[in-house]
Amino acid sequence: MGRRGRQAGLRAAGSRPCYPPAMTADPLAALEDAAARDPENPARYRALADAYRAKGEPAEAMAAELAATALEARAPLALYNIGTACFQAGRRDQAKRWYGLALRLDPELVGAHRNLAAILEAEGRLDEAQRHRDAAYRRQSIFVEPAPAAAQRILILAAAGTGNVPIEDLFPKATATRITWFVDYAKEGDADRLPPHDLVFNAAGDPDRTGPLLPEVERFLARRTAPLLNPPAAVARTQRHLLPQLLAGIADIDVPKVVRVGRAALADSGVAADVGFPLILRPAGAHGGQGVRLIETAEALAAADPGEADSFYLTAYRDYRSPDQYFRKYRMIFVDREPYAFHLAISQHWLVHYFSADMLQPSWKRAEEERFLADPAHALGAKAMAAIAAIGRRLDLDFCGIDFSLDAEGRVLVFEANATMVVHLRDAPELFPYKHVHVPKIFAAVAAMVDQRIAAHAR
Repeated sequence: MGRRGRQAGLRAAGSRPCYPPAMTADPLAALEDAAARDPENPARYRALADAYRAKGEPAEAMAAELAATALEARAPLALYNIGTACFQAGRRDQAKRWYGLALRLDPELVGAHRNLAAILEAEGRLDEAQRHRDAAYRRQSIFVEPAPAAAQRILILAAAGTGNVPIEDLFPKATATRITWFVDYAKEGDADRLPPHDLVFNAAGDPDRTGPLLPEVERFLARRTAPLLNPPAAVARTQRHLLPQLLAGIADIDVPKVVRVGRAALADSGVAADVGFPLILRPAGAHGGQGVRLIETAEALAAADPGEADSFYLTAYRDYRSPDQYFRKYRMIFVDREPYAFHLAISQHWLVHYFSADMLQPSWKRAEEERFLADPAHALGAKAMAAIAAIGRRLDLDFCGIDFSLDAEGRVLVFEANATMVVHLRDAPELFPYKHVHVPKIFAAVAAMVDQRIAAHAR
């Protein structure tokens, strides 16, 4: 059916007779059920808006009211905007609802497919996420976010999905026109359609997610004239199973053994025995601790549910508890190979992430983090700081980072070192005032590096 015929069919569907609500003791649940079964009927959302207002949920009521108006106007972009407002507010279930409804009206709405893919990937629904990514980026792979005319023009080579350098914080919209090219969907002729740019920044920081460069990207890189930061070949060396070899010979570090295996090898006791137990099982390409488990025995590894991933890393586990029985994970960012302290997370669990480490309580955690940010050399010691600096030089990337701890001998225990490290300044200044003193040094260093590279190229 053609586009016009499909839209006509959708308009006709909007005039279907109402179904009776399902039998339930909860009136709101009955209205939600009716809307789910008759999703393009504006009256359903008007009724939902009234019910949410009566329940004292004005945000939900407003969204339902706006959705009813959008459906009456057959306006998919309005539904997309409702979904995006929910997405930005962290209300992912509501965002999925409105994006899905927008796609019922316009199945080719690229933005809705992009954001739905991100939400579904975060939920571990990888196959569904991939379908939406394909629907988005096969239609459009180049996106331009214009800034004021005098701003720098940065071409960002990105990968669809997770695993990119955090460009939103490194290149704010107010100061840089961002031209983002999703290179894993590059098509022949894309390079000729790219707008003029002053610098190329390779933000595709996770080789597990990008894979080999497509021919169109290879051709672009071979004939580009603007300076390039984070060359793909240098990024490719930072895969977890390559890191021990890459950092070999640096004094005072410990890089645990790691191997990369396919699904079938999880049942191969010989492969795991080569790493040793306990070991950490991690899906390749996963971020934020998703799917990461500590495996104690070969039997537990063979019985582990691999989920939807095809490849995995098996990493030798180190018990890195400090004498006070807390686990510490430090993060430093390398800008033009120089290290800058970003954060310290302190947790009672071996899998440390800043968002789950409860850094607000007790207060001594923030005091220790402040000391690290203010004087990392003093906090880590001269031996560890020299090792960190050597790691930055060996990685040889323009922007990257390292997560690590210190062992009982004061050596640097390396968890990962790559270009995908998140760095931001979104922590509340009244709770983390020291971050607003020290973290801006990272952004200033990035800005200075970009200015220097552009100026050197212009000479």
